[in-house]
Amino acid sequence: MPLLHRLDPRRHPVAWLLLAVVLALAALWHLEQAREGIETRPFTAGGTPGTVYLARDRAGPAPLVVVAHGFAGSRQLMQAFSFHLARAGYTVVAYDSEGHGRNPLPMSGDVTAIDGTTRLLVAEVERVIDAGLALPASDGRVALIGHSMASDIVVRAALADPRVDAVVAVSMFSEAMSATAPARLLMVSGEWEGRLRSVALEATRQVDATARENETVGTGAVRRRAAVAPAREHLGVLYSPTTLEETTRWLHDSFAAGAGPGRDPAVRPTGAWILVLLAAIVFSFRPVAEWLPRPLPPPAEAGSRRFLLAVAVPAVLVPLVAVAVYRPFLPVLVADYLALHLALYGVLQLAVLGRSPFAGSRASGRAVALLLLWGVGFFGLALDRYAASFLPSGERWAVIAALAPGAMLFLVADAVATDAGHGALWRRLLARFALLLSLSLAALFDQERLGFVLLVLPVVLLFFCVHGLMGRWVALRAGPLGAGIGLGLALAWALGVSFPLFAGEY
Repeated sequence: MPLLHRLDPRRHPVAWLLLAVVLALAALWHLEQAREGIETRPFTAGGTPGTVYLARDRAGPAPLVVVAHGFAGSRQLMQAFSFHLARAGYTVVAYDSEGHGRNPLPMSGDVTAIDGTTRLLVAEVERVIDAGLALPASDGRVALIGHSMASDIVVRAALADPRVDAVVAVSMFSEAMSATAPARLLMVSGEWEGRLRSVALEATRQVDATARENETVGTGAVRRRAAVAPAREHLGVLYSPTTLEETTRWLHDSFAAGAGPGRDPAVRPTGAWILVLLAAIVFSFRPVAEWLPRPLPPPAEAGSRRFLLAVAVPAVLVPLVAVAVYRPFLPVLVADYLALHLALYGVLQLAVLGRSPFAGSRASGRAVALLLLWGVGFFGLALDRYAASFLPSGERWAVIAALAPGAMLFLVADAVATDAGHGALWRRLLARFALLLSLSLAALFDQERLGFVLLVLPVVLLFFCVHGLMGRWVALRAGPLGAGIGLGLALAWALGVSFPLFAGEY
């Protein structure tokens, strides 16, 4: 008997569930081990929330390391740095930038101008430095770490603040540095970030025209290094042992003259274990879905011509209409446009299909409850603790509520179009690709207002890969209605907590 047949969750749901639980417990053990010996305390700087990370066996005051996340991130995303550097003996402060995570203050200003939003985010770093230096655990010396968007912010903050001794810019795209400032700058890029690697190498060649990657160059007090984390991309670079080891050595060297902490702890990898935990939560849902009624027979498949029309018409027509009538009304970048786009897309797709989502649906309430429990409850809580902010606060509840109707309409229509999970793989892939194409067209039609829509695409793609899989398992047993509503609420939640709050025009 083939192994996959023996492990079929429909035949052995209890064994499958136990396997998923074992994997989840193993991942939790390793992730909690990464926190061992570290004390965390709440922190605030002029309304900006953050966390202080300190080794319980620290010897006394130590240099302050301020850790800043990138666009649509949060302090959880940077925890690999925070815990590792705290174990290395530093006083670490990580914070949620304006508009991000738990920060109640929205982003503001002109996002396209250096003297707009960028200036305000640099001022926020200054407030965090001031509050961090006031901590008894800080000895007055300062280093800054920033990822992606924040790489530019910390470079500019270092240029403006003489108290900053060292900067680590991860996935850097800043062009603010000169040949002499910041004086000590480490840049780490993932091997698969070709363009950003070029930016980092160019910055080192401001100091030495012959500089190469993974080589430290400098003259006088100026030091530059463009390091590469093997086999990593834009997010994976944050969890790379190379990134953490390069950062620790850079800070130790920067503070050595003033008796820096000097500890060199082993890297405790968390990135892979986060993926194991999230995968275990998803696959534990497969046998749970068996608690729904017996599988429904496949619905009558829509003809290829009608299906292709139902995919192509909304993909092309919706961005033309939505962009023309769109007016911002929500305090989150492009969330209001997404609400409009998804609603129109769902309505138009259902109209072209000419099929009711109520036909062939049953136990919809139970289906919605299970999807929300796993997709928002278990999956979301794990994500919030170990990887990214997922618990809404303040205005984000209103954003989720505004996104929900359109997201539900779209995903109910998607479930009908893909025959409640029974559709051929090419149909499921084409239906999802059509939405991504449609959103891309909207960004192309109105780049000034909707360019940020392109940043939503990875979130939507990840949602299809993770929550879409759970939704298919539900649709196979409960039909399109419950699966679509449950997935729609989960998508509204994911989008509502992911994108920055923003005040004013953009």
